[in-house]
Amino acid sequence: MNILILGSGGREHAFALKLSQSEKLSNLFVAPGNAGTANCATNLDIDPVDFAAVKAAVLENKVDMVIVGPEAPLVAGVHDFFLQDADLKSIPVVGPKKDGAELEGSKEFSKKFMKRHAVPTAAYEAFTKATLEQGKAFLETLKAPYVLKADGLAAGKGVLILETLEEAKEELADMLTNNKFGEASSKVVIEEFLDGIELSVFVLTDGKSYKVLPSAKDYKRIGEGDTGLNTGGMGAISPVPFADEDFLSKVEERVVIPTVEGLQKDGIDYRGFIFIGLMNIDGNPFVIEYNVRMGDPETEVVIPRIESDLLDLFEGVASQTLDQKSFELTSKTATTVMTVAGGYPEAYEKGKVITGLDAVEGTTVFHAGTKINGDKVETNGGRVMAFTSLGDTMEEALEKSYKNIAKVSFEDMNYRKDIGFDLKNL
Repeated sequence: MNILILGSGGREHAFALKLSQSEKLSNLFVAPGNAGTANCATNLDIDPVDFAAVKAAVLENKVDMVIVGPEAPLVAGVHDFFLQDADLKSIPVVGPKKDGAELEGSKEFSKKFMKRHAVPTAAYEAFTKATLEQGKAFLETLKAPYVLKADGLAAGKGVLILETLEEAKEELADMLTNNKFGEASSKVVIEEFLDGIELSVFVLTDGKSYKVLPSAKDYKRIGEGDTGLNTGGMGAISPVPFADEDFLSKVEERVVIPTVEGLQKDGIDYRGFIFIGLMNIDGNPFVIEYNVRMGDPETEVVIPRIESDLLDLFEGVASQTLDQKSFELTSKTATTVMTVAGGYPEAYEKGKVITGLDAVEGTTVFHAGTKINGDKVETNGGRVMAFTSLGDTMEEALEKSYKNIAKVSFEDMNYRKDIGFDLKNL
């Protein structure tokens, strides 16, 4: 089979490396890809939301299946585009159509979905510029801290957690009247704050059956001890120590099954990944959010723990035979530590030469923001590379990742030295 992956980050490199090991694979393409995907696939210089260019590449390279990595092409309707095109409609796309992608594209849509299908989540209300004063009144009914979420896509930065009522009201006004997050915050969801330990559970579904992938926990803040600004993710651990069999069975019964069945009841033919952001509150799962693709950097610890053929699983999604596919996981722990550009998540420079990659041993380096420039590999984003290791314990895996990070360098390289710090005594 000829496969095309849309995307350019660490998630897409993890998909590409795993798919490259499949006996069913003939040729693998990644659009646009990065310096890491270039080692296991052919990169195509295409914007994933330029559907005309995607079509041309699919036809030229006789692509048999498309795997969508990021959310933007899904929310923009890439799957629908294929189904509506006479030349493309027989080519399966792994990733939901536009109606299913609304689970991530609109916070209000996803909250209404949870409420409708009795999926446990925080109390909420949604407000627009016209209902700003009602929004301020709703804030007064809640206890601190206050959670404000831009309704639309905001590149992972549209969520604010505020300690005082006054600050919450000011930020609500800023989001709704001053377009703090652009069009994404033309509507804002205000939520009750849930106090617990966060984790993510990932589901792969063909619209009828599903496989529950490993749990993972990522680290969003730039600074040690979960301090400083939010980022796209500084590292991740899988499995999550506190997500034991009992907790995960509650997740499946109370969240996964109602979600998959809810999609069916709503007439949404959903084929792809569902990322379920959860809060563990006294041993009970509450959903914070849905995403309609795999998380990043969680993919870099989830995919390496899957021992089955990923392409075979994707075929099951396409043909709605996922329940018949073999699904095996390693019991080992996977850890990843993200190296980032100096200044990230604020202003940072690109084009820094990366050295030492040839010295890495026993750790997989998933490229996120890199490019090839002549015979050199250079930085090309804020989050640059994820160092993923497997071990019998979290500590063993982390030791490998940090040992190998020490061999690699680029100007102003930064990374957190405390990934997993909050899980060591659980």
